[in-house]
This record gives sequence, structure tokens and C-alpha cells, in this order.
Amino acid sequence: MKAFVFPGQGSQFVGMGKDLYDNNAKAKELFEKANEVLGFRITDLMFNGTEDDLKQTKVTQPAVFLHSVILALTLGDEFKPDMVAGHSLGEFSALVAAGALSFEQGLKLVEARALAMQKACEAAPSTMAAIIGMPDEKVEEVCATIPGVCVPANYNCPGQVVISGEFEAIEAACVKFKEAGAKRALPLKVGGAFHSPLMEPARAELAQAIDEADFMVPRCPIYQNVDAKPHTDPAEIKENLVKQLTAPVRWSHIMAAMVADGMTEAEEVGPGKVLQGLIGRTYRDVTVTGRQ
Repeated sequence: MKAFVFPGQGSQFVGMGKDLYDNNAKAKELFEKANEVLGFRITDLMFNGTEDDLKQTKVTQPAVFLHSVILALTLGDEFKPDMVAGHSLGEFSALVAAGALSFEQGLKLVEARALAMQKACEAAPSTMAAIIGMPDEKVEEVCATIPGVCVPANYNCPGQVVISGEFEAIEAACVKFKEAGAKRALPLKVGGAFHSPLMEPARAELAQAIDEADFMVPRCPIYQNVDAKPHTDPAEIKENLVKQLTAPVRWSHIMAAMVADGMTEAEEVGPGKVLQGLIGRTYRDVTVTGRQ
């Protein structure tokens, strides 16, 4: 069985999607439609902007979404997923590619998500850190001892968990993790504490937009971030999408569930190779490919 997986924020690069725009008429049409919907030429920033332009959450999220989704929509008969999943923002890409949301509605939700998250980040300065070489349970245990907001945010693969929270709490946690034997406790250059309680204002704002959007039954199950289970029911998909902003991304659990359900091939669609690396390192028997 083949899974198509979609990357999240952090995979962006200058020039992303340009080949697609230049060489595929359908892709060009969709990129131009996106410029119209967003009210600014995001393609100029994607193709010729600076790294700093692309790092702005309000640009990064639509840019990664557009690259991934447009690539999937131009694959035609080659896009035959038995299952799909996306890491954080990538879940929106997966939903559009699998037909649960229209291109336009998906883009509008991603724009609303990016703006809401940007606002939440500005309201509560915060950060994230990668903890390498420590079991999930130990990460949870140490986080629970730190005063302030400090929670596991991304379970990326066994031995790699990203934590999220207030600046001082994350700094204190990094010291404690090194003392507890972590190989590395590395603060990340991010704009805020994604997938933590500090994103509650953004979750509340996004909930209304998700509630008003028209979701359909996807062409195959989507394994969602919040519970790592396959879903096809639009109401359940919506509910899980609302919870996603303040809940951890259970990517290692998603990989395990997809393998248990028969995944033998995984193809990453979109910028970067992060998910190919996570799947390939963890499951040597799975054939991993990518397109960008």
C-alpha cells in the first residue's frame, strides 16, 4: 500500500515551485488563482524572495501548502494514495490533495491559520527546542517538572521530540534534558510555541473558519496529527483539525499506524525531504521517495 505524505513549516526554500509554475499550465493557473485569493503575489516571494520573506509565518504556511498541493494536483493518474498524512500544516495539504477540501477553501483556511498563529506568537513570546536521544516517556516526565508552559509538541520519530513553551521554561528544560542524558537539547529558530497551550487564541479563531468550511469524504483515509488514526468522516476530520493547534503532532505514531495498516511505500510531496528522512530511518522496509 502506498502513502502520500506532506511536509510542514520549515521545509520552505527560495525558488520553491518555480519549475512547476514554468513547466505546467495547470500549475501556473493554480498559482495565479492563489495570488488572487491571498490578495498579494505570493509567487514572487516563493520564486524570487529572500529567506527572511519566506520565514514569515503568514508567507511560509501558504507557500509550503501551495507547493505541496499544486504538485499533487498535477500528478494526475500518478496520485493514487491508499492513505495520506501531513505533518502539522501538511495535514491541510493532505486533505486538499485527497479531496476532502477544495483548493480555494484549503488555501483560505491555511491563510487564516497562519495569521492566527502569527498573532498568538506576538501576544506571548515563546519558542521550541528539539530533544534528541531520549525516550518519549522521559521527555514527558521532564517537561512535567518544569515551571511554566513546557510540553511535547512534535513526536517526530523515536528519539526525536520537539518541545514547546515559554522562553524561560524551554531554556530551563534544555538544561535539565542535558543533565538527564539527552544527546542534544537544541533551541529552534521559530516564531513561537506551536502545538502548545499558548496557541489557544489561534485555535479559537481558527475553529470558526474550520466550522464554516465545506468538508467532503476524502478518497482515502487521512491519518490525523492529534490521534494518529485513519479518518474519513468529515465531522471527525474537522474536530481533529481544530484540536491540532494546541495538541502535539504524533508523527511517530502516524508512521507506526500506517506501517501496521500495510504501508510499503511512502512518497513525500512538496518542499524538502524531512518526512522521507523520518520514515526511511525508522522503517527500513518501506520504500521512500519524494517529489519537489
